[in-house]
Amino acid sequence: MKTHSSPAAGLMPHFGGILSDAIAYWERRRIAYNIALAVVALGWTVSAWARLRDQLDVQHLLALFVLAVLANVCYCAAYLVDVPMQLSTFRYGWRRRRWLLWLVGTLFGMALAWFWIADEILPAVGRP
Repeated sequence: MKTHSSPAAGLMPHFGGILSDAIAYWERRRIAYNIALAVVALGWTVSAWARLRDQLDVQHLLALFVLAVLANVCYCAAYLVDVPMQLSTFRYGWRRRRWLLWLVGTLFGMALAWFWIADEILPAVGRP
């Protein structure tokens, strides 16, 4: 018995191929994302060094570590957008423009890191 399929059906890669493409794309860019966030943390450290120099302790470093882990967990949210978009009919247009998601997510992560350091870590320095 002959089955009919749409002409586009043969053009859509299987889920494994889409997932592999997403992993290859996003994981290569995770390094630049982490460097951008490290620049924010180093910027705060340099600008507030006079205040931090004598009072920085393990608790503050652990807070920065938690921030780094949470930032990388949030980075994985890109897959929640990328994979469904690649499964849609918008796949080819999306693949040319998904760098915008990376850019917006990275800028948002940098802003979040900036405010978290300013609001949570720096005020804690100097508390008894």
